[in-house]
Amino acid sequence: MSGQPNTRLSDLFGLAGWSKGELARLVNKQAAAMGHPQLSTDTSRVRRWIDMGEIPRDPVPRVLAALFTERLGRVVTIEDLGLVRHGRTGRRQGDGNAEHPDGVPWAPERTAAVLTEFTGMDLMLNRRGLVGAGAALAAGSTLSSAMYDWLHSDPTLKADAPVLDDPLHADPAGFDRYEAAPIGSQEIEELERSVEVFRAWDAARGGGLQRKAVVGQLNEVGGMLAYHHPPHLQRRLWGVAANLAVLAGWMSHDVGLEPTAQKYFVIAAHAAREGGDRPRAGEALSRAARQMVHLGRPDDALDLMKLAQTGSGERLQPRTKAMFHTIEAWAQASMGKSQAMRRTLGRAEDLFVSDREDLEPPDWMQTFKDEDLYGMQALAYRTLAEFDPGAAAHAQYYAEKALALRVDGRERSKIFDHLSMASACFIADDPEQADRYARLALMSMGSNSSRRTWDRLRQMYRLTAEYSGYPRIHELREEIRLALPKLKGRADNSAQA
Repeated sequence: MSGQPNTRLSDLFGLAGWSKGELARLVNKQAAAMGHPQLSTDTSRVRRWIDMGEIPRDPVPRVLAALFTERLGRVVTIEDLGLVRHGRTGRRQGDGNAEHPDGVPWAPERTAAVLTEFTGMDLMLNRRGLVGAGAALAAGSTLSSAMYDWLHSDPTLKADAPVLDDPLHADPAGFDRYEAAPIGSQEIEELERSVEVFRAWDAARGGGLQRKAVVGQLNEVGGMLAYHHPPHLQRRLWGVAANLAVLAGWMSHDVGLEPTAQKYFVIAAHAAREGGDRPRAGEALSRAARQMVHLGRPDDALDLMKLAQTGSGERLQPRTKAMFHTIEAWAQASMGKSQAMRRTLGRAEDLFVSDREDLEPPDWMQTFKDEDLYGMQALAYRTLAEFDPGAAAHAQYYAEKALALRVDGRERSKIFDHLSMASACFIADDPEQADRYARLALMSMGSNSSRRTWDRLRQMYRLTAEYSGYPRIHELREEIRLALPKLKGRADNSAQA
């Protein structure tokens, strides 16, 4: 017992709206449903958890996490409740250490447990039809300052330290936990192939249809990581975990589950670092930066990109650096910083063409091809055109180059390129061409589960107002209005996407 209030638990308790007696009764009922009928708690014990920082024994933290998850309609982990024993107290980290708010980063040995717990809760939300959108996004500066020292340290230094106990087994996390057992290289190869399948599906159809499958696979991998395999296998398994976590985050972002997506990106960075792959950790954080730009927070995106670039180490290949610069340029364009954006895109082009083709890119970079560079350049110039209409011509040029190369079934990227082109044409006073590309995008969107494409369509829709007197554009506006899904209790951030 710390003697200090558990501010994390107190804040969530206030949001849930229970009385202490009501929570005690719910704990007893939920514990029985989870196979612990002998557990009994009361109002005074709940008061000690909240007011005195007492951390109850397992399974109570897991029971509380399940109750708060269901009540609040978003994933709430043991970590969020301030109920982790090793290296954490119930106090909010910001109360005593402003450098590490929200427990980021957590202790290295906690990564697999946090991964398993969070995915288990996410799956539970899906089974019960709840919406995981009630949490707040951490600012980019908050994440980057909390993770800077951690990402720059060497994860191999702890390998020689004695293992005094095994917290992954002493403090089991999550539900339906995978029974830890050794696996071999063949099983890991199968997992690596499954990542490729999920990636291809996401690129073609959007994140909505396969998100639960990816989260479920990641949950099982978290359980596998609880068993200490030989170092070369453990590193590969951490790589699988990082790739799946990035995919889970990207798919969550794609369907509008923004706080959930951010958590997966952070988990992916932890997993990549545990596997000794700092460039992969940096790429995971770059995804969080893209998310921030989409949500209208480019300054936070730039904070995250600084960390992604400096924390990726010396093994960062030129093509990856180029991709990082395109995200930075998009953020600068969102702020109307024309000269900075053009310089950054110039560096991206130079790095991209300097990439040696004899050096095999990591699997997670093999989808960043010429058309992706052009697509990001088109998006940056199209975004800048909101401040400087002259940039629209450049957006059209790069969007056309991207579309000429989009032949590999990545339909979502093609939709984005069509929308970039349509928006640039409207800004360049070419409504006839704009109408053509907007209809090509609209034609493909019905078979795609990406909410981001609809966000981008809403942004383009604003530009049609000036031409609503044109019969074809009037008709297009009506078709878009009928096709757009209704926003459910969410502010429309699409104007920044």
